[in-house]
Amino acid sequence: MNTVPSKVSIIVPVYNVENYLAKCLDSLINQSLQEIEIIVVDDGSSDNSGLIAQEYGQRFPERLKVWKKENGGLSDARNFAIDRATGDYIGFVDSDDYVGKTMFEEMFNLAEKHNAEMVICNIQKVDESGIVTQKLTQIPNMPEKIDLEKNFSVFSDLSYFACNKLFRKELFNDKRFKKGVHFEDIQLIPQLLLKCKIVAQTQNFHYHYLERNDSITKTHTEKGLDILKAVKDVESEFKTSSYSTKKEELKNFQILEGVYSFLAYLAFVKDDKVFYDMADQLKNFIEERNIKIKDILFYSRFGKNYILYLPLKKKIFYLLFFAGQKKLIRKLI
Repeated sequence: MNTVPSKVSIIVPVYNVENYLAKCLDSLINQSLQEIEIIVVDDGSSDNSGLIAQEYGQRFPERLKVWKKENGGLSDARNFAIDRATGDYIGFVDSDDYVGKTMFEEMFNLAEKHNAEMVICNIQKVDESGIVTQKLTQIPNMPEKIDLEKNFSVFSDLSYFACNKLFRKELFNDKRFKKGVHFEDIQLIPQLLLKCKIVAQTQNFHYHYLERNDSITKTHTEKGLDILKAVKDVESEFKTSSYSTKKEELKNFQILEGVYSFLAYLAFVKDDKVFYDMADQLKNFIEERNIKIKDILFYSRFGKNYILYLPLKKKIFYLLFFAGQKKLIRKLI
């Protein structure tokens, strides 16, 4: 085994992705940064994913470590790997996605250059043919080095994916992904950001997020309520953070994640009873935080009014919801 210390530990939870795993692992094995360890956690796969992972582990023992455990879900698999990571920094890659060759080299260098606790890159969505379908710029109009105290709008503007970020390992000293919940990234990543002073970013689109053909069949259920629970957990952390006086940014975070992200999920809930129950929970969430409709309608992200730049269908859904026209919404969707 290679005894050179790892600069970056890349964590790949695996569950039934036999058609995508090789492309993901190839993109990591071929990283330009040499001092990496790739920690693959087979989370009880029932297809050939485990065999593929073992084959890569045998071919590249100096870079890739494979673990197999009983199925415990995404958070459990990530936490399992965090406990075993030896790198100075930790990155996460979903096993059906893949990354650009220089992703971790550039992000590691940025972390070292700016003494940043978190580094962020842009994302592009790709279809199964590898064609780019959407480019997602994460932090436009800001410099490479971001001092959070002076630019705390990042807290309420950022998309809280785990997989396009590099984290200093110490951020996880007392933090882990919450088990048994959905939207675990929204629950944890903002809490990690609250522990940071400096964030760095690259405008390169290093992370390739695969839009799978089978993903449109996923059902939307009351599990979406985990979004509201995630926001509540972040609120608790916010109160004790060094940024606790920045109330406006907290409200904007509540609006982006607790209102808009929740509504984006709610729009695809098919069951009428679940839809109305979740709508009531959102209403309570908004009232408890004294968020006004005008706060929501005038919410700006990256300096632009959020709702104005949404696709027409989304815009109509949101406006009808805010107007209390839930029955009309059900007829339209």
